[in-house]
Amino acid sequence: MIKLSVVMPAYNEEPVIEETLYVLYKTLMAANIPHEIIVINDNSNDGTEMVLKKLAAQIQTLRFYTNSGPNGFGYAVRYGLERFTGDAVAIMMADLSDDPLDLIRFYNKMLDAKVDCVFGSRFIKGGRVIDYPLHKLLINRLANNLIRIIIGTRYNDATNAFKLYSKTVIRGIQPLMAPHFNLTIELSLKSIVRGYSYCVLPNTWRNRKSGVSKLKIREMGSRYFFILMYCFIEKYFSRGDYKKNILHQQ
Repeated sequence: MIKLSVVMPAYNEEPVIEETLYVLYKTLMAANIPHEIIVINDNSNDGTEMVLKKLAAQIQTLRFYTNSGPNGFGYAVRYGLERFTGDAVAIMMADLSDDPLDLIRFYNKMLDAKVDCVFGSRFIKGGRVIDYPLHKLLINRLANNLIRIIIGTRYNDATNAFKLYSKTVIRGIQPLMAPHFNLTIELSLKSIVRGYSYCVLPNTWRNRKSGVSKLKIREMGSRYFFILMYCFIEKYFSRGDYKKNILHQQ
């Protein structure tokens, strides 16, 4: 068994964070997985921090930090990735859109297959999206097909935040640059480009029950493209300077 860390960014998630954390905690405990849950309160202006203070006294594996700034999904996740203590780390959303039972499958797959990463895909056999707005679904598929062609990978859901990485991978793909939701593709594409092993499992995504999505597609297009081009340049022009075997020999 290896220790699992879960990093969960949270911005104004007061209505859902309690249910999310209890469901996650109970699922991990039932599976007897040694773990820690790290929530990054991304300077919320609702009651998220108060809820986390209460839950920290009730959930023994929960730790939370408040990221006072700069803020954004990427900044919050990076804040957590600088503080986790496990042998592997998963990124999960605070709105229960990710299924904790999928996390158990990912964890077991990492152990069984001895891979560096386990990536989720909602768009392979066994994967599902529930209540996904049609316009976002269309943009998602176009964006992921573009990523797949440019990077030259068969992985078809790079924008999916739900992934599991070994501690070695997180150290090996530094420095991380993306401040917003474009971090989702930076983490996975750098892992692929730098030669870390991975496998893909189907996962289920559910639209949030309450609250407002933090992803603003109109604002994110150029930011995703910047990270995509960065990874493209690294893959084809860096002459392998950042490859897994090179980095871990230094």
